[in-house]
Amino acid sequence: MTHPTQAIEDYALIGDLMTSGLVGRDGSIDWLCLPRFDSAACFAALLGDQENGHWRIAPTGAADGEPCTRRAYVDSSLILESYWETPDGTVKVIDFMPQRDTAPDVMRIVEGVTGRVTLHSTLRLRFDYGHVVPWVRRSEGDRVAVAGPDSAWFRSEPPVRTWGEENSTCSEFTVDAGEKVAFVLTWHPSHEPRPEPVDPYAALEQSLADWRAWSSQCHYEGPYKEAVTRSLITLKGLTYAPTGGIVAAATTSLPEELGGVRNWDYRYCWLRDSTLTLGALLATGFLDEARAWRAWLLRAAAGDPADLQIMYGIAGERRIPETDLPWLRGYASSAPVRVGNAAVDQLQLDVYGEVIDSLHLARSSGLPAERHAWRIQLALLDFLEKNWRRPDEGLWEVRGPRRHFVHSKVMAWVAADRAVRTIERDPGIPGDVERWRAIRDEVHADVCEHGYDAERGTFTQYYGSRELDAATLLIPRVGFLPPDDPRVIGTVDAVRAELGGNGLVRRYTTEGPSVDGLPGDEGAFLACSFWLVDALHMTGRGKEARELFERLLGVRNDVGLLAEEYDPVAGRQLGNFPQAFSHVGLVNSALTLAGRDVAQ
Repeated sequence: MTHPTQAIEDYALIGDLMTSGLVGRDGSIDWLCLPRFDSAACFAALLGDQENGHWRIAPTGAADGEPCTRRAYVDSSLILESYWETPDGTVKVIDFMPQRDTAPDVMRIVEGVTGRVTLHSTLRLRFDYGHVVPWVRRSEGDRVAVAGPDSAWFRSEPPVRTWGEENSTCSEFTVDAGEKVAFVLTWHPSHEPRPEPVDPYAALEQSLADWRAWSSQCHYEGPYKEAVTRSLITLKGLTYAPTGGIVAAATTSLPEELGGVRNWDYRYCWLRDSTLTLGALLATGFLDEARAWRAWLLRAAAGDPADLQIMYGIAGERRIPETDLPWLRGYASSAPVRVGNAAVDQLQLDVYGEVIDSLHLARSSGLPAERHAWRIQLALLDFLEKNWRRPDEGLWEVRGPRRHFVHSKVMAWVAADRAVRTIERDPGIPGDVERWRAIRDEVHADVCEHGYDAERGTFTQYYGSRELDAATLLIPRVGFLPPDDPRVIGTVDAVRAELGGNGLVRRYTTEGPSVDGLPGDEGAFLACSFWLVDALHMTGRGKEARELFERLLGVRNDVGLLAEEYDPVAGRQLGNFPQAFSHVGLVNSALTLAGRDVAQ
């Protein structure tokens, strides 16, 4: 059984700060991992078809894939309202996941607005990424589905006519104006007793109050406040509350090229995101989230510096083995579908600089100091001093040969620079400031000699290459060179000219013998496009920066969400969704345009 493939931007995010799901315009939840972001999905139609699990509520007779009339989040929340206008009347479906007490709940409340509308619900549970059909039976007047370690309870309030059909649970009911029917799906380990049912109507009110209270903390009052607020809500929705870890995205294997093989699992936490994320949280008033993210970072980075990874699980797990799921055809037939991420074993020397930069930013922004944080930084600096000259896989996790990536070297400079700044500000803490000044100067000279193409007036992707890399747009932001340095201006112009297209920016060139060792192409990388906004603004081209920023705002979907990449020719979002890095880029660019940049 298949259904029309919805565009990536047709989805909206719901979540409970421990996991999340994606709801399509057609009223179908096509992706849901329970009980955590990185758990196996019980709805995986997003990466396969309806037989791999989904849950659709729509007016009876609505065709597969037929979209609702309109939808929007309620106020500053992750509570989604979808309206259906039919010849018989109008109805809305409210989708949300309340912050859990014990078990995760997915709640869908159907409310009549006008007239009298009959609706149909099809719940097709498939555990283990759409691979396992559970046994469903009646119990206590409700339905319970069980398979191995997984169990899920399904009920409605008030009860409606429900039956089994083709390994799915179907319901049909009618609502008049003002009438409501609530459906609740609750997951729990199959060996444990059923969790106490939660009142869906009370949960809706509490969830709305929780989101309003959280959003009210936002200090940002500059231009584009709606876009900034929605991006911050999305970052909160991608946060695993027990640990403070922020996943890179809610999904795995959404392709960077339709039909291609660039399909990765992003349901983990990347150290590379740390400084920019921390800066966005601190600048907008979310100190609790900033503290929690720093605490996650310190736990993840603890241990032997030689073992520092580029990413970790949401609780700091180190082992993230990568496997393929052959029973899923992939989004738009983009295979393979992968879970786990083999890039966890790569050497990416830039992460040392990013961790040290993050901790420097936290200290300089006034977060209370953690006594052990400086000792961790000293250990990381000692490792980097001995290893910064090595080639690595770089920021973009290339699966080709290791190289001397310019961005990696720049971040080694950042590590030494932040150590120097820290001791200059607080001379009482231990450390050899002269030694780090010498390392900083050595790295700087090395990058300028080997990573700069004087003939073309631009920094390159790696030593000895003619290729460009959008990560070099960060050179003025991190303070490696001032924005008015001709080498910076030349790099910005070269990246825009050679990696730009329709105003947006790709990470690097994929034509010809690709540096990443992979076939195919990819779209414009949205975070890099926001970096170009920042670089244009910093180099005195404010009008162009604002125009590009507003172009990027237009790439968001109807509920304000961004994926990892964008195809400007097809006008479609690409890659995992929603992508934290894209939303962090949006927030930081808005801060830059408002004159409130804090990312150093």
